[in-house]
Parts: sequence; structure tokens; C-alpha cells
Amino acid sequence: MNNLLNRRKFLQDSTKASLAAGIGLATFASFLKSCSPSRAASGKAAERLFWTGFSQTPLSYGYSALEPMIDAKTMEIHYSRHAAGYAKALQEEAEAAKVDTSKPLENVLANISRYSVKMRNNAGGHYNHELFWKCMTPNGKGTPTGKLLDAINAAYGSFADFKTKFADQAKSRFGSGWAWLVVDRNKKLALGSTPNQDNPLMDIGNFHGTPILGLDVWEHAYYLKYQNKRPDYIENWWKLVDWDFVAKRYEALI
Repeated sequence: MNNLLNRRKFLQDSTKASLAAGIGLATFASFLKSCSPSRAASGKAAERLFWTGFSQTPLSYGYSALEPMIDAKTMEIHYSRHAAGYAKALQEEAEAAKVDTSKPLENVLANISRYSVKMRNNAGGHYNHELFWKCMTPNGKGTPTGKLLDAINAAYGSFADFKTKFADQAKSRFGSGWAWLVVDRNKKLALGSTPNQDNPLMDIGNFHGTPILGLDVWEHAYYLKYQNKRPDYIENWWKLVDWDFVAKRYEALI
């Protein structure tokens, strides 16, 4: 009888935990499925898109490559100090919590409510920055094309209206945080923002989905060049967006 009761309690606890993380887990499972060999060119391609490790990866461009939109000094400090600090602290906390770091960081994010505040801050900080760097390129095209553009037009009326709505999320985020374009559990585009280093993969908050584009609106991301003029930073940032990268993430999820 005790064994039966214990089993029932385990199943109840597991169900509650799954419900708490439901959106994040469902979303992560869906994009892992979408990255199967039949949908992606190779396992390495899927890894580049949806498998975030626990270590900082090298930038694909130099610190000065995003000028004049983002200055070299800001990029150097942002990458080598802020982002590097999140990666280091994440590794320390992952070791303390006995997290299997051979598995994707997304697994931790989908269950972040089970971990410490230190894990939440640094897992989020690391994931957010790893995606942020990849969302930018020195050779930005200005606008997306193909299925992504069609989806944006269908959801927001036009690309111009989408930019306005996305910028509004970034401008209205009080204090530090992020603005996001995500694919939700219904494979629809959605816009939102999160505070501090939270993100939509986490089983907390009220905005969920798989990020395909993220903008850092912490002051350290722009203050040296723009001071308190966040709207100017946002407006110039559009020139850097790597729409090819964003489109690949989108198409792998739908």
C-alpha cells in the first residue's frame, strides 16, 4: 500500500511539474522534433539553431564589425565581460546543482522554477546573449523574405507595423530586459518582453514561446554610444538583424 501511495504521489508531483513547465517544455519538444533529419539539413545545423551549450561561443564577427550602429568598445565590454560573466557563473551553478551540461541549456530553462535564483539569472543571461549575437550580422539586409515575411505580414499587417510593435515592446520594458519575437505553441508569431535575464522558454512569467529574435535593452548594451536614448539604439539595431538566421529558426519550427 505504501508503495502504491508513493507511486501516486510521484505521478501527481510529476504532473504538476509538467503543467508548470508545460509551455516551455512543449515548445522545446516541438522544435527538437522539427529539427529531425527530415526537417533539417543535418544534426549540426539543428544544433546551431536550437542547442545552446553552457560555454560561451566565439563571435562570428569582430567587435568593430557592427559599427556605427553598435560601437566596438560596447561590443568588447558586452561580450568579454557581461556575457562572459554569465557563462562563468552558469557553469559554477550547474556544477553545484549537478546539471548534466552535455544536454542543452534549454532543458534547464524549461524547468527554471526548480532551480536557484543564481541559476535563473545566469542561465537566462547566457542563453539570451548567445542568441543575441547570432541575431546580428554586419551584412544586414533590412527586411526578411519568404515564409517569415509572409507570416509577419499576416500577423501584423505589414513589416513596418511589425517593427513598430516590436520596438514598442523594447521601449516600454521598464528598467533592464529583453524584447522578443517568438513562435508560440500554436506555431504562431508572438511579440513580448521579459525583465532582467528572463526569457520566453522559462516556466515562469506569462509570455512563452521559442525565441527566434531577441533584443537586449539593458543599458550596458547601448549606453556608451546612445546614453539614455534607447529608441535611437532600437532604430539603428534593425540595420543589423540577420534575417536569414531568424528565418531558419522560424521555418524549423512551423
